Amino acid sequence: MRAMQSAELRRMTPARVGLGRTGNAVPLRAVLDFQLAHARARDAVHFPFDGPGLAAELGGVLVRSAARDRAEYLRRPDLGRRLSEAGRAALAGAAGDWDLVPVVADGLSPVAVHRNAPELIRLLGTGLEGWRLAPPVVVEQGRVAIGDEIGALVGASLAVVLIGERPGLASPDSMGVYVTWNPLPGRTDAERNCISNIRPEGLAPGAAAGLLRLLLARARGNRLTGVALASAGKLN
Repeated sequence: MRAMQSAELRRMTPARVGLGRTGNAVPLRAVLDFQLAHARARDAVHFPFDGPGLAAELGGVLVRSAARDRAEYLRRPDLGRRLSEAGRAALAGAAGDWDLVPVVADGLSPVAVHRNAPELIRLLGTGLEGWRLAPPVVVEQGRVAIGDEIGALVGASLAVVLIGERPGLASPDSMGVYVTWNPLPGRTDAERNCISNIRPEGLAPGAAAGLLRLLLARARGNRLTGVALASAGKLN
């Protein structure tokens, strides 16, 4: 009976439940599966990010954060939150009067961005008729808050940051989307809204695009994002 219950639970969730035991230890297969998942999560962090290829695919602008390499990016989160001098210069020609700027950053899982961002960007663009969309900005070694500086530089009312999330043992390819109204350096996480776990086994890009369009419409209509938007009852 217990074995049947464990098997049923495993069919319902990718979580490690009902693993069984061999003597006082977890079975070898479960140990090896855990080690494989841990290795995939670590690999996702260091997956090579093809920024130039992604920028070309999206018809966007490629920039870098102030972090010089991946090692510095992981040690210094603050450097991933602001652009390099060359990055700021690269965006000078993109300034305008935009309703929205899409920002695609590698974050902590470049593999998630490569697998999910192009489809989400494509679906998002087809559902925002009448919006003035800035060219997508692809960021190497970027954190969420770098979208604030980018949005301010290009003159966008909204910044939408698509970024690889911290890999989990069951989700090394999970992408998040962060939406900020009136992006400016110094914005806090309380001033953003997030859609998380975007991946085929989680929230599929098609479903995420629908939620994102709804969120953007409400943010634009109320000129708010984050806790203020939720507190006003505008997310229900």
